[in-house]
Amino acid sequence: MATILRTWSYRYPWLYDGITMLTAISVGGEARLRRLALQNLDLQPQTHVLDLCCGSGPVTQVLVQYSQQVTGLDASPKAIARAQVNVPQATFVEGFAEAMPFAEASFDVVHTSMALHEMEPDQRLKILQEVFRVLKPGGVLTLIDFHAPTNPLFWPGLAMFLWLFETHTSWELIRSGLEASIKEANLRLDQTVYAVGGSLQILRAHKPS
Repeated sequence: MATILRTWSYRYPWLYDGITMLTAISVGGEARLRRLALQNLDLQPQTHVLDLCCGSGPVTQVLVQYSQQVTGLDASPKAIARAQVNVPQATFVEGFAEAMPFAEASFDVVHTSMALHEMEPDQRLKILQEVFRVLKPGGVLTLIDFHAPTNPLFWPGLAMFLWLFETHTSWELIRSGLEASIKEANLRLDQTVYAVGGSLQILRAHKPS
């Protein structure tokens, strides 16, 4: 069940942005948070990139600094409208992540940030299967999301945040992880990095050639 704070955070963008800024302090600021999943990723001007569940485009703003072929996808028409204003250099499409309106092998890179924890397990698997479908052979999936802290000192802060702003799907993701679903979607897991005492996971996988 969603809390009133979660509802408000989606209704009022300034509140959501404020929460993000506070959360990002733990990784060195919002700019660094937006780039965590993009580190050491080879992005060129002609790299076709999909920012999946892009919201109002905070990471899309980073991606267009490297590529001229960036597409953002989100199911919220309000988020898409804000993204089009925030990042006019990108192309934005309204649609569901589990049924993407793109042809097979359309993208070299698919990125998603703090989105999969909002999905039910079967929905997450469908999304990852769709990622496999729209990636070109050899294409890369890179993502960042919640993880069970490896340092117990970070459990109280993460638990408080999830209780206030998230739902049961976040707890389920923390219990189950993402690695098994990535492999079930036939993607090859290449890299797993943990940040903020292990409470964030940065995963990178690829579609076999």
